[in-house]
Amino acid sequence: MTKAQYLAKVYRGKVTQNYGIETAINKSPVDENLYLSINGLEGDQCADLRNHGGLDRALHQYPLEHYAYWRKKYDDIDWHASGMGENLSSEGMTEDNVYLGDRYRWGKAIIEVSQPRSPCFKLNKRWGIDGFSVDMQQNSRCGWLYRVIQPGVVSVYNPLELIDRPSTAMTLREVCNTFFGDPLNNEKLLQLRQQSLLSKSLMDKVKQRLENNQLENWNYRLLGHR
Repeated sequence: MTKAQYLAKVYRGKVTQNYGIETAINKSPVDENLYLSINGLEGDQCADLRNHGGLDRALHQYPLEHYAYWRKKYDDIDWHASGMGENLSSEGMTEDNVYLGDRYRWGKAIIEVSQPRSPCFKLNKRWGIDGFSVDMQQNSRCGWLYRVIQPGVVSVYNPLELIDRPSTAMTLREVCNTFFGDPLNNEKLLQLRQQSLLSKSLMDKVKQRLENNQLENWNYRLLGHR
C-alpha cells in the first residue's frame, strides 16, 4: 500500500521570547539530514513540555492549503508556512485524507499519526488574532501530530511513504468533528474510544467524558486563562 508524498519543507526552531511569550513557534527550514528520535527532530525545541511535545507529539505537520484559507479569511495578515509551528509542511495531505494511525516511512524512520493538533492560545499571540485558536478548532484545520515508531535519519528530500493504515481508522477530520465539534456525543465518543492509536492524552479525555458526561475546561488551552 506504499504511497509516496514529498514534503514542501522541514522546519525546526529554538525557544525564544516572542509575541510576549516564551515559545519555539518560530521555525526555520532545514535542508540537511537530521536525526529523528522518539522525542522529535534533532535541534528542534519545545517551550512547554507539559502541553507540547512528548512521545505522542514528536512531530507536527500542517497543510500548505490551509494558509490559503486563512489568507482569504484574514486578508490583512502575512500568512506563511511554519507560522503554526509545524515541522513538516506539505501539499496534498489534509485532515480529509490522512487517517489516525497512518504509518509512514520517512527516510530511515517510521512515524505514526497520533492525533489532530489541539490549537492553543499561543497561536492567538503569534498571529495577533483574538480567538484564532477557537476558529482553527471549529474549522478542523488543525494539522496533526506523530509519534516516532522507529528513529532514524530523515530529510526534506525523503518522501513520506504510507506503509500501513488500520482497517477501522477514522480520518483526522472525523476525529476533530467528534473530539472538538461534538464532544459529548456518546455514540461518537464510543467510536473514538475504539481508536486504539489515539494519543493517550486525548484518549484519557474521551474516557472521562464517557464516564462523567462533562467536558474538560478548554479556556486555558484556547485563550490562555481559566
